[in-house]
Parts: sequence; C-alpha cells; structure tokens
Amino acid sequence: MLSGTESTNVKYLRRTGAEPAERESGGGTGSAQVPPGPPRALSAATGAAVALCLAVTLVHVVLVFLYVAPPNAISKACSRQVNAWVRPVFEQNWRLFAPNPQSVNRQISARTRHTAPDGTVQVSGWIDLSSRDDSAVKHHVFPSHTAQNMLRQAWNSYLKTHGGDNRPHSERAVMIEKYLHNIAVDRVAPHRGAPFDSIQLRVISRPIAAPRAAPGSRPVAAAPARSETRYLPWWKVDSHGTH
Repeated sequence: MLSGTESTNVKYLRRTGAEPAERESGGGTGSAQVPPGPPRALSAATGAAVALCLAVTLVHVVLVFLYVAPPNAISKACSRQVNAWVRPVFEQNWRLFAPNPQSVNRQISARTRHTAPDGTVQVSGWIDLSSRDDSAVKHHVFPSHTAQNMLRQAWNSYLKTHGGDNRPHSERAVMIEKYLHNIAVDRVAPHRGAPFDSIQLRVISRPIAAPRAAPGSRPVAAAPARSETRYLPWWKVDSHGTH
C-alpha cells in the first residue's frame, strides 16, 4: 500500500509521462553512474603541449617573415635573433616581393686525386655533377628537391661567404665550405671505383641569353655572353667523405 504522498507522486508521473529516477538508473539505488573522464594532469599536459606548439609555430612564422621581408626597423633591430633562428636550417634564398631568379647557368664538375704509397699521384677526369642532377629531374613527374637545389644552393651560399681567394673568413663560411665539398664527395663516391684522398671542384658559369625581341619591336643589341671558369683548391677527404 502506498501512502497518500507516494500515491499522488505516482499519479503525477504517469500523467506527465516521466519515469521514476530508480528506473533511469537501472532500478538500483543512488544516482546514475557517470563514466570517469581523463585525469586532470593528462589534460593539463596536453593543453600545455598544444599551446607550446602553437607558440613555436607563431614565432617561427614571424622570424622567417622578418628574414625574407624587405629591410625595416623591426628586422634591423632583431637581425641577430632572426639570423640565429633561420640560419642554417630555415634559410631562404629569395626576398619577399623581389624574387632573384638565376641569371647564369652553372656547370659544377668535380675530379679526384689519389696518392699511392710510393708517391704516385693519380688524377681522375672531370665528373659533371650538374648534368647528373639535371638527368635525375628531367622527365620526372615528382622530381627530388635534393636533386634540384642542393648542389646549386650550396654553391650560391659559397659565393656569398667566400671572396675571390676561396678563403673562408667566418665560421659560417667554413660551414658552407664543408657542406659544399661533402655534397661533392657524396655525389662522386658512387661513381669512383678507386679510393681518393682529395677532391677539386670546377664551376663554369654561362650567362643566360636575353629573350628574343617581340615581333615589330626594335631589336636590342645583346652583350656577348662570356663564360667564366672557376677552380676551387684541392680539399683533403678522409674515409668518411669529409675534409
């Protein structure tokens, strides 16, 4: 038998279509069980990691933008911090709003030298590294970024850091010099059956001819294209391919 108050509650629940709390919780006693959430420490660590990644990404974008943007008061004031972050991993070879396309074609070749125990010196012929890179890119649907730009960008960096005497005048110049010659050693080694202890680079620069004049326009006399050949000194190479 239900008391008066309990009977009134049951009638009210039936009229409104509601179910008793005991049925919603499976007929047991007490409140419904709520699945436990992730630990607070894990949630806090995840949030901190996401915030750190976003902060690093934002700083990286801002610093790279200042590096490639035209000179301004902010980039000049923060040039030391910008260069320390961008170089050498994120270095760019172009300037925002003012691209600097190649004006010459360069043929970079290498030859090796081996000194025998009896003092005999053997010098190999020139190996055209640029043509090998070009053949790896030509007719390739997805050409390798390494084959396209590694050797060319290494030489461009060498030109910026070295004078006409081929002597490094800063720590960055020493790094670029090692980088360039290590690339040459890695490219030459698979094609050389005999060991070698020195390597030399030769760079032939040929200016790109001016485009033809449009029909009906007056042709402009183009300056004669003169090729220049530059020989780098011999560099020692150890068994690991570095000098």
